[in-house]
Amino acid sequence: MQEKFHLEVRCHQINHTGEKICGDVFLSRKIKEEGRIIAVLSDGMGHGVKANVLATLTATMAINFAEEHKDVQVIAEIIMNTLPICSERKISYSTFTIVDIEADGETRILEYDNPQCIVLRGNKPLNPNWENITMESERNKGKILRTCRFYPKLGDRIVFMSDGVAQSGMGSEKYPFGWGRDATEEYILGLIHHEPSLSASKIAAKVVNYAHINDRYSSKDDTSCAVIYFREPRKLLIVTGPPFEEDRDKEYGDIVKSFEGKKILCGATTADIVARELKQTVEDSFDFDDPDLPPVSYMPGVDLITEGILTLSKVNDILKNYNNQMRLGKGPADRIVRMLLDSDKINFLIGTKINIAHQDPNLPVELEIRRTVVKRIARLLEEKFLKEVEMKFI
Repeated sequence: MQEKFHLEVRCHQINHTGEKICGDVFLSRKIKEEGRIIAVLSDGMGHGVKANVLATLTATMAINFAEEHKDVQVIAEIIMNTLPICSERKISYSTFTIVDIEADGETRILEYDNPQCIVLRGNKPLNPNWENITMESERNKGKILRTCRFYPKLGDRIVFMSDGVAQSGMGSEKYPFGWGRDATEEYILGLIHHEPSLSASKIAAKVVNYAHINDRYSSKDDTSCAVIYFREPRKLLIVTGPPFEEDRDKEYGDIVKSFEGKKILCGATTADIVARELKQTVEDSFDFDDPDLPPVSYMPGVDLITEGILTLSKVNDILKNYNNQMRLGKGPADRIVRMLLDSDKINFLIGTKINIAHQDPNLPVELEIRRTVVKRIARLLEEKFLKEVEMKFI
């Protein structure tokens, strides 16, 4: 890779008004063994369940075939030939955008009928030398694919969207022909001008929300925007459980003290050990923002202190069920989830001394030992949220 950076990959969506399911589907996958990240956005014909089925089928095939390094035309042919024929329109149709980023940074984009990707270098548009490929097969003759490849630099962004964004506001006085891809690009450049480090998550949300405003809060189509942001990684350390041997308490405290990034301590014993080693005092709060969990505590040099296993178990549950429509609360587990989602490289420091209380058979079955819960959280962070996770047991 030419430059070492983190890839923030986020998508925001609003359903067609009146529909409970989105006809656009976004999938992303991190192939850890190859250091690759693949993201796909597909827009199924129409809206609702039928559109979602088409888009899901398209996105799933696209991400699987891209993972196998298949030729772009082969990918497109297989997808188009596999889609079921609509009984009403007598055609099969679904758009797609595939972004495939290799470990060395090489980025390939393949598009069919979505608005053209916006590629930005800093606060300026970048032309990655798009090429058109005309399909020659009998069934798909004349259909045109767009493709490009380039090496990104730190600060680059890739923005891709469904036509619910580009066509928002169509028929209005302000946008008689819709908001348009170019006007969307100008809007994003304006956002970046005012806040150069604006996250992928916020850009995607702002674009979709602006499109929703264009449609006077009644979306005429499923509306999706995905953003990939090549930036400096944000680091987070989560420490939970006392070391197996007491003579390693100093090492424990030194790791927390020297870590460059945000820090969370989970567990009263954990906090007491770190406070003693760093010669600090833990201050308890009495803000019961979550009736199921004890309140948070604070200590200089640490961003958040919470209870241990109960809080981590709830963090796991929130991450497992998390989606773009979910609103996080103010409770300890919600605050940890928010910090996890805002971070890129997450380090877990796990003490391996067993807390006898957690082996009590009278406690709920869900109350699992610390290592199991942390491993489940780590797996979700890697597979669902594409985070880099490292675990150290002490």
